[in-house]
Amino acid sequence: MTSAESIRSSNYRWFQMLLGLIAMMSISSPQYVWTLFTGPLSRTMGTTLAEIQVTFSLLIVLQTFFSPIQAYLVDRFGPRLLITVGALMSGGSWVLSAYAANLWTLYIAYGVIGGLGTGIIYVGIIGLMVRWFPDRRGLATGIAAAGYGFGAIFTSFPIDSMIKLSGYQHTLLVWGVLQAIVGVLAAQGLRMPPANYRPSGQEVAMTQEQSGRSYTPRQMLKNPIFYLLFFMMTLMSTSGLMMVSNVGPLAHEFKIADALVWGMAALPLSLTLSRLTNGLTRPFFGWVSDHIGREVTMALAFSIEAVAILLLFAVIDQPVLFVVLTGVVFFGWGEIFSLFPSTLTDTFGPKFAATNYGFLYIAQGIGSILGGPVAALLVQMSGSWATVFVLAACADVLTAVLAIAILRPMRRRHAALSG
Repeated sequence: MTSAESIRSSNYRWFQMLLGLIAMMSISSPQYVWTLFTGPLSRTMGTTLAEIQVTFSLLIVLQTFFSPIQAYLVDRFGPRLLITVGALMSGGSWVLSAYAANLWTLYIAYGVIGGLGTGIIYVGIIGLMVRWFPDRRGLATGIAAAGYGFGAIFTSFPIDSMIKLSGYQHTLLVWGVLQAIVGVLAAQGLRMPPANYRPSGQEVAMTQEQSGRSYTPRQMLKNPIFYLLFFMMTLMSTSGLMMVSNVGPLAHEFKIADALVWGMAALPLSLTLSRLTNGLTRPFFGWVSDHIGREVTMALAFSIEAVAILLLFAVIDQPVLFVVLTGVVFFGWGEIFSLFPSTLTDTFGPKFAATNYGFLYIAQGIGSILGGPVAALLVQMSGSWATVFVLAACADVLTAVLAIAILRPMRRRHAALSG
């Protein structure tokens, strides 16, 4: 039994952070190395890219659309049990996908079961971290979310090599088992903090935009700030997931996937670098937002992504620039997973943080539909990637403007009324 004194200790919450980081890393690959499987799956099943990408959308939709329920279950039954279940479902989805002989089996195994499993872990860990770190929400959610981005750093090259040597079925089987084991082990040490937790010896000061009360999900859903945040996160999810799901097809279409960059194949190197920047950006911009404000940080990061996307399209056939600029794109995108949950908790309080974020996280599911199969269909219909790149950049710019021009004054008025 963990003593009350040790729980209050600042060190204990960092131990919780470490376990949460590991759990997040265990569910990174289903989303971030999916692009490596699209080609082999399409050839084996004789399907189009758009049909295969439905799997990716199902993964994100099921991960996100049910997240309010998943977050409620974590709150109700505790993180250890639910994160264990999520790890078994996530890893098991890869094992089942290894034996999928048709699209519908793949949709159910990789998309539905994998989406539900990864969703339990994702919203559960984020909801846990904003409770353990009331004084550093941006940094804490950034570090936790970084695990989701970082995890694929360690798997991109091994999975790419194993697919080429042993086939995608064997790869799914081996890595599914490994990811389940890691997630289950990490879950065993996770705990909820006490009610109204404050780390020992520290006072938590409120910023100008932080609410002085906690809002229930029902109360939050009546507030226009939630819907503005939802719209903004949908735009950003769409632009980022257009790149996440289509990096592989892009590299192959422009014949640079196997081009050597610094002695390594361009595609897996791009995926590895992107996972690094996608992970680093979350704690970095989370930390920045703790100091200069959420909205200013949003405008800065989203503008970086817009510029990088347009530059990438201009030099897409140059392997070195392809690798570098995909990394910059994800540096400007991945921070949404620290900025939006910390902004939401600042605005609506920590008591119902997991369930409230579950509702906001649905925006990621909508983004997966627009950024996955819809983007692929746009390319198929137009015969060019230009429309996709321009739309993604425009979404970034619009969201940056909304953060400064509308979100910031709305949150300040809200904090003044609920303080």
